[in-house]
Amino acid sequence: MTQKLPPGWRTTRITRALGIDLPIVLGPFGGASSTALVARVSSAGGLGSFGAYSLSGQRIVQVAAEIRALTDRPFAFNLWVPHDGSDEYRPTADEFARHLAPLQPYFSELGVEVPERPDRFFPDFTEQFEAVLEARPAALSFVYGAPPPTLVERAKEQGITLVGTASTVAEAVFLERAGMDVVVASGFEAAGHRVSFLAAAEDSLIGSLALVPQVVDSVRVPVVAAGGIASGRQLAAVLVLGADAAQVGTAFLATDESAISDPHRAALFSERATHTALTRAFSGRLARGIPNEFSQQVATGSQPVAPFPLQSWLMGRLKQAAIAQGRSELISLWAGQSAGMIRFRNAAEVIDDLVAEADRLLG
Repeated sequence: MTQKLPPGWRTTRITRALGIDLPIVLGPFGGASSTALVARVSSAGGLGSFGAYSLSGQRIVQVAAEIRALTDRPFAFNLWVPHDGSDEYRPTADEFARHLAPLQPYFSELGVEVPERPDRFFPDFTEQFEAVLEARPAALSFVYGAPPPTLVERAKEQGITLVGTASTVAEAVFLERAGMDVVVASGFEAAGHRVSFLAAAEDSLIGSLALVPQVVDSVRVPVVAAGGIASGRQLAAVLVLGADAAQVGTAFLATDESAISDPHRAALFSERATHTALTRAFSGRLARGIPNEFSQQVATGSQPVAPFPLQSWLMGRLKQAAIAQGRSELISLWAGQSAGMIRFRNAAEVIDDLVAEADRLLG
């Protein structure tokens, strides 16, 4: 049975556990998070979240200090758990050259120096985790599974609420058994990467309407619904389905406070946003965004894709030059399936609209 809503929809197990006023969680954006947006959402009563998977340990500590200079309310960090051997992936020189070759014309067109093979593609997960322990946010969320038990225990000793992300019921049960205090049920409507870890992402595409109540019925810990939530109607709906909070991504991603590029923001407010698709084009992992020329070339097979994290690293070397030159067809345009509902350019307006509509529906 799904849970009954307590008196007043704003008070749930999530709000009580984290000391926040609203059951609204900011989706953590890898590469597009900003301290300003995190602080704005937290100060308004929700839980601001910062995607830290590409940050060094030193930078994580700095970001925490920057957020605390803007707000004294709870906030969260998000990390990617090493998955499918990605943390140990070290291509040979020949492999690196083979995967780089299809992208060399773009490096030439943009005037970007062809990169050399790095020692590693992203910061070490253990270094990042140690930095989060030092920073001591209210919550730490994970995608692609859960960290080892020893790390889980150390975070709990610091009083940090641990949040795991599931794309299936089996993953939700796994995360609860792994010691997660909260489970995010992420429907396939969500923007960005599909974070499946027990089965292939293509075999784990469940919509929020089906996923959320099944996860609620399968675990005892609080559940956060994610995927396609951009309005107070959808917030109210997932609370009625038994969720303790809603994670809102794309609606906040489009605001002026986020760190996305101007071409990305323009795409979110255009008619193009009414259609999103899943692609491996920009990272090597399955993710949802607005289709563009590059992702369509990958879809037709005319543009090869390197495995993660190499593809993500290579496309990252092109990104800033592509943005500067207005080449939006060469950058990821992450967006969820409710992107066509976006109306606001200010994070405070997004929150006010979510709350007002949920108030009207839930009383």
